[in-house]
Amino acid sequence: MLDILNDLIWSKLLIVMLIGLGLYFTVASRFVQFRYFSSMFRIFGEAFKRQPGQLSSFQALMLSVAGRVGAGNIAGVSVAIMLGGPGAIFWMWVVALVGMATSYFECSLAQLYKRREPDGTYRGGPAFYIQHGLGQRWLGVVVSILLLVTFGFGFNAVQSFTVASSLHDTFGLPTIVSGLILTGVIGVIIFGGIKRIASMADVLVPIMAFSYIGMALVVIGMNVSEVPATLALIVKSAFGLEPAFAGGIGAAILMGVKRGLFSNEAGSGSAPCAAAAAECDDPVKMGFVQALGVLIDTVVICSCTAFLMLLVPQEITEGLAGMDLLQTALQYHLGGFGVVFIAATLALFSFSTFLGVLYYARGNVAYLCGDNWWSQTVYKLIALAMLVIGGMQAYTVVWDLGDVGIGLMTIFNMLALYPLSGEALTALREYEAKKKLK
Repeated sequence: MLDILNDLIWSKLLIVMLIGLGLYFTVASRFVQFRYFSSMFRIFGEAFKRQPGQLSSFQALMLSVAGRVGAGNIAGVSVAIMLGGPGAIFWMWVVALVGMATSYFECSLAQLYKRREPDGTYRGGPAFYIQHGLGQRWLGVVVSILLLVTFGFGFNAVQSFTVASSLHDTFGLPTIVSGLILTGVIGVIIFGGIKRIASMADVLVPIMAFSYIGMALVVIGMNVSEVPATLALIVKSAFGLEPAFAGGIGAAILMGVKRGLFSNEAGSGSAPCAAAAAECDDPVKMGFVQALGVLIDTVVICSCTAFLMLLVPQEITEGLAGMDLLQTALQYHLGGFGVVFIAATLALFSFSTFLGVLYYARGNVAYLCGDNWWSQTVYKLIALAMLVIGGMQAYTVVWDLGDVGIGLMTIFNMLALYPLSGEALTALREYEAKKKLK
């Protein structure tokens, strides 16, 4: 049943919706992600400004990148290549470039409809702009529940198992031990409050991202003569022109879209939860900053993973999948250091994802249950329990439910973004008018 539902959602609905509405947002905004590409970096510099007691735009970006960058950027890319061929990477890039426009719309709307909490901070996200923008409280409740179940429970278990398995394979650490250690560290952070979560992401995300990108650039530099052929392989197989992957264009598109969304989450409604929490003087600026997060996640970090794997002779990695494929690739490039490095990187990436999604959960729990201590505590305890359970065993049903959950979240969120897109466009026109007056 789950397989049928997954096929309907991903093979039929989401490809059309993500690409179709993403292109609509791109054209309606006059290609906002390309016109303001350089401005995104300038505004990113302004994002470091902080108001006492509030999240800065930079911290909101780090939280959303923390939620985006996880096992999907490493193990997920290897799955995409295994099932869809190298061409899946091309379609991941397409989804990311189109998704930058989608991210602008959803994150600027999150700023427009954010609500101030009793302690003076902000919260918001798709449930809030669905209720207050469309007047559909019931749909906001559905989207909130989907987000909590999909990210807080299902993906926590999946990420935990991926980390525990990697540490077991690399260091021989029992999966239950790594699961308990991970749960303990996460517990100390999330029970320390939202500021501790934001502060941890503030430090962790830049370190892990730059370390991984730096290592990938070293490997690419070592194999620079092979880079043009690798790029040609990606493009050719994307369109079924590579003999080794002939007839695989459908699989390449499907896996590229699916893993692209899993990676950058543009349109799923998760990043707006972080975007709404920031103190920002213009919602358009937050849209720009979060669009940059999509680029960082998929076009930069996922591409690093893809090149690490594709720059290895095919006969060495043939028949391998998932972390086995990536560990073999890193051992080929960097020896034993590469295997240890990728295990540690995966742990950090997944750790950051736990922080990001648990931050998203905070606002949605409050949306459903009100501002109270008990509901937040119950949710945190259940989420931590899923980390322990996930660290012990892989559950195929959890992956399937995660696919269905994020698929349904994205469908409902995209359906809400379309009628509300005019407000994001108005905000963009007002921003452009103010720029002309300066």
